[in-house]
Amino acid sequence: MSIDYSIALLFITIIYLSYVFITRGFKLRHSVFKPSLMAIFISTGALCTPSLQAEVISEAQLGIKIPLVKKPTTRPMTVAYVPFNQTYYIADGGLAPIGSEFEAPSSKSEIHAYSKEGKYINSAKPGYDNRSIYFNPNTGKLETVTYNISSSVGFSPNTGIYSIDLAETGEVKDTSGEVIQFNPAFGDAATMPTYDAENKRYFAKQERSNIVWIVDPKNREKLSEISLDFKTPNVLHDDISDHFIAYTGVKGHELVLLDVDHKAALVFDLTGKFIAKSELPKDMKLRAQNHYNGLGYTNDMLFVYHETEGEFGTYCGFKVVK
Repeated sequence: MSIDYSIALLFITIIYLSYVFITRGFKLRHSVFKPSLMAIFISTGALCTPSLQAEVISEAQLGIKIPLVKKPTTRPMTVAYVPFNQTYYIADGGLAPIGSEFEAPSSKSEIHAYSKEGKYINSAKPGYDNRSIYFNPNTGKLETVTYNISSSVGFSPNTGIYSIDLAETGEVKDTSGEVIQFNPAFGDAATMPTYDAENKRYFAKQERSNIVWIVDPKNREKLSEISLDFKTPNVLHDDISDHFIAYTGVKGHELVLLDVDHKAALVFDLTGKFIAKSELPKDMKLRAQNHYNGLGYTNDMLFVYHETEGEFGTYCGFKVVK
């Protein structure tokens, strides 16, 4: 943690003024409070305060590998880390909720729990066609955004955002609660929105484009949209992940997009300006499905599903911004 020199200088100034006040019998010289003198202290403090400049790591640093111990029930979709129990949750997606005259509609897609070291804990079927899962520090819950949250391909049951119940020891449960129902502000049916907890908003990439919608779940229309600069990094929409863009929370380096064809993470700011790229290992064998699923950003890492590693594939977490 860096020292805030401006606060330190202000504290020293207060001590000095107190000393003058006491030693001179409560008769302060006018010059002590001259604005010019105070300006010097303030400006000097500002100059002395070290700035923490974020930067893109040119070669992505591997942080963790989570080898899957069972075959995904459907498509391996995404990853979330919950800090209070130090557990990773891996969500499958791709099976629409189906019911019968005896059962309520429910998706067979599972969510799997793994320890912070990547060891398997358990699996459960909360009943959702997951597209994005994340830990929401505002609610203290693991939450999932389902396929077709916008109902752009017609209304379906179990569509929206839901909280997934967890045990204190990390196990994922079959039970859940409703957060919101469908909302057209998210746009494309297959979008994998990422959550900005500080501002309580989502970033939803629109398919086959460089467009990202900013969504407040309380509104039925998008707040605004971001046009990503694809020209500078020389990429086309079919080079990159079609439905997913990561939100990092790092100022000036907020958005990360996977360039599947060139094995790199592309970093943008909130205006859509391209900042830099972080190269993934060249021996990774990314497949066509990496354009559509097997992605996540959590615990300050970009997660990419590596299908050819291990019996059922492995999620690799990479540090791309520091």
